[in-house]
Amino acid sequence: MNAYRTEGFGNAITPPSTAPADDAQLRKRPTAVVIGSGFGGLAAAIRLSVKGYEVKVLEKLDAPGGRAYVHHQDGFTFDAGPTIITAPFLLQELWALCGKRFADDVTLVAMDPFYRVRFSDGTWFDYNGDAQHMRAEVARFEPADLPGYERFLQEAERCKTLGFEGMGDMAFDKISDLMAAIPDFLRMGAWRSLYSLVAKHIRNEKLRVVMSFHPLLIGGNPFAVTCAYALINSLERTWGVHSAMGGTGAIVRGLVGLLQARGVQVRCNAPVTQIRIEQGRACGVELDTGEFIAADIVVSNADTAWTYKHLVAPEHRRVWSDRKIDKGHYSMGLFVWYFGTSRQYADVPHHMMVLGPRYEGLLKDIFERHHLAKDFSLYLHRPTATDPSLAPAGCDTFYVLSPVPHLDSGTDWATQAEPYRQAIAQALQDSVLPGLQECIVTSKVTTPQDFQDRLWSYKGAGFGLEPLLLQSAWFRPHNRSEDVPGLFVVGASTHPGAGVPGVLMSAKALETVVPHVKS
Repeated sequence: MNAYRTEGFGNAITPPSTAPADDAQLRKRPTAVVIGSGFGGLAAAIRLSVKGYEVKVLEKLDAPGGRAYVHHQDGFTFDAGPTIITAPFLLQELWALCGKRFADDVTLVAMDPFYRVRFSDGTWFDYNGDAQHMRAEVARFEPADLPGYERFLQEAERCKTLGFEGMGDMAFDKISDLMAAIPDFLRMGAWRSLYSLVAKHIRNEKLRVVMSFHPLLIGGNPFAVTCAYALINSLERTWGVHSAMGGTGAIVRGLVGLLQARGVQVRCNAPVTQIRIEQGRACGVELDTGEFIAADIVVSNADTAWTYKHLVAPEHRRVWSDRKIDKGHYSMGLFVWYFGTSRQYADVPHHMMVLGPRYEGLLKDIFERHHLAKDFSLYLHRPTATDPSLAPAGCDTFYVLSPVPHLDSGTDWATQAEPYRQAIAQALQDSVLPGLQECIVTSKVTTPQDFQDRLWSYKGAGFGLEPLLLQSAWFRPHNRSEDVPGLFVVGASTHPGAGVPGVLMSAKALETVVPHVKS
């Protein structure tokens, strides 16, 4: 085992005094350094700690969370990234591993509707998990599509069983793993796009949008990603869509609390700038200060493309060369406007899709042409619909997210961010938030440039590689590095992919490939 060669952990979230204190025993345990404290990194840290590793978590930002960071501004609380939980049992597992109950630390509230999908003509579809309600909503738009809708649900259920339950926590470490999974990919018809699967069963154009938009929540174009991602529809119907009281940040605080109780530090303001490799394997990390922290294994929860391109020297990369990284197809970028209002909009639900006039054409602009269009479709998040404590009394907290091209578009966000924000504000005022411009009391914007500069996300992509068929499972960066022994990756840009369930499952897959700790 490598010796621990650095003193202290400044800027750390310090564990309580009840943490294990037998230094001699701790020195005998293998050390795992986890880069990043997003959901994937925190879940990996918990699982590694339970397996017997001494774990050290290093976070670039000034607080844990990664893309689930929390902004506090003018009395308003803004979740920076994920806003919904669709498979809460994955979180409950982490608490159970630590001998605790998730419900004792975090309160989840079931959403109804899951989402309101509002079309540009003012009509909307309230999407939830009640089978009778959903059939009634489908019938409102096109009664003749009801049989096709039922057939689509059956296919989505098959994708959940084969794709999520069968492959989600499989590391796809060897070519034999891929070969064993091919029959299930064939059963799902995974070569088809999700939109083509929906269109096979449903003819109404608005219903096709409602049943196919889900991949956008994990960085994929419904017209291009594998139809295996129909599993998201089934996940939601099976386990519901939930939000956490206190915001998603409450879950991050709970995960950090689990680590604290196990004596694991989360060190913030500690950007890793190099994974050091000696004698052919990862042996630790260097910080931007030049400080070296030794480790037996290194687990990166950072963006995988960034990890390989900027943290691993080229001579150590046979598979993930700069050329291969540059040739990848990456997810869209995200323009996110966080704002608070001096009034409340009681008729706006917690989650709403405010769609523009185009669907396929807009997605082509974003994913294929890398062109910032003048029109947009929006995801509007109003958490104060569920938890008023996230805003001052009588006020509302919002964020609105617009999928945009990643940085290959060449967009100069320094000059374009404010005009784009103004256009979104006007569109919201004209549709679902009347009088908005006069009641904004706080505002903050994040662009793809911020994703690259602040989160070290390659090309400013919001979710890493797009979840295309040939960028999924074995074809996605492996949980055990193909290039560097002792290096492992978790999070949105490795297998199984983005979204809170995906990154939590990546930590489960990690468990199957890390070295066992000798008792």
